Amino acid sequence: MEKVNMTCIICPKGCELTAEIENGKVVEVFGNTCARGLTYAQNEIENPIRTLTSSVSVRNGVHPRVSVKTDREIPKGKMMECAKALKGVEVEAPVRIGDVLIENVVGTGANIVATIHIDKK
Repeated sequence: MEKVNMTCIICPKGCELTAEIENGKVVEVFGNTCARGLTYAQNEIENPIRTLTSSVSVRNGVHPRVSVKTDREIPKGKMMECAKALKGVEVEAPVRIGDVLIENVVGTGANIVATIHIDKK
């Protein structure tokens, strides 16, 4: 049986977890002080997801780049593919917080949205 150590990040306690894994599935978790630690370990081992943050170029803006993120978590295994999809993307100013700049990035169901305002020059 494989053992994986991790720190739970669901709450500020930061419990040190040890997950026992068999055939890619979590069978037991030790070190958690609440049920959320078990859920965290299961998700992190069996289906890790992340929010991608990055930036893209802006034409005719007061700033040359706009910070962006996915509007939902995506599979960790798709992070690099999503990041590569942003390379060369350029949007026209003005850009507003929440503007969808790319829909359904690399088939994840997540959209790339602006996280700041960029006004036109």
